Amino acid sequence: MIKDPPFLVTAFATRLSTPRPKASVRPATDQATRPHREIGPIGTSVRLLVGLLLVGLIVYGQLATSGHLTPVTWVPGLLGFPALVLMWHVWRIHRSPAPFSDTSPLSFVLSLALPLVFYLVGWYVPVLWFTSDATLIFVGGSLLLAALRGASGCEFLALSNWLLHRSDQLACAVFTPIDSLER
Repeated sequence: MIKDPPFLVTAFATRLSTPRPKASVRPATDQATRPHREIGPIGTSVRLLVGLLLVGLIVYGQLATSGHLTPVTWVPGLLGFPALVLMWHVWRIHRSPAPFSDTSPLSFVLSLALPLVFYLVGWYVPVLWFTSDATLIFVGGSLLLAALRGASGCEFLALSNWLLHRSDQLACAVFTPIDSLER
């Protein structure tokens, strides 16, 4: 009979009986290791839907009327307006570095009035015709980013909050009520 099992059998049996270091450490599943989402599934879905609708309307309208996308509307919508918001946000942080959350009535009114003004400027000032589409591109893109990041509050700060690693909030007349109901 075999008194000593072969070396490979012994090594294999020893390996199976001792836990591996990586297998014994379980991945952490607490809140600190998962990305923090400030909005629930309804807020995310509505932001995605409205963001895709706004950007989709511009894409469809431009392709249907001219057969191509018009860069003069996409550049301000994707670069110009976000740069203005980022400059304001940096100025605001420089003035007062504490995190802010503005849910005043003025914040609600501005969340509707500012995009409406920029949208209507294109209709009433013919030289600035491109601001209507650029506004919808900016708002739609910001909504998509806010939905992907799970950021609550006004979508206008989605990009600057992401770039500046902050979570500052302005009230949004459309999405703040939805976010409040989901909490």
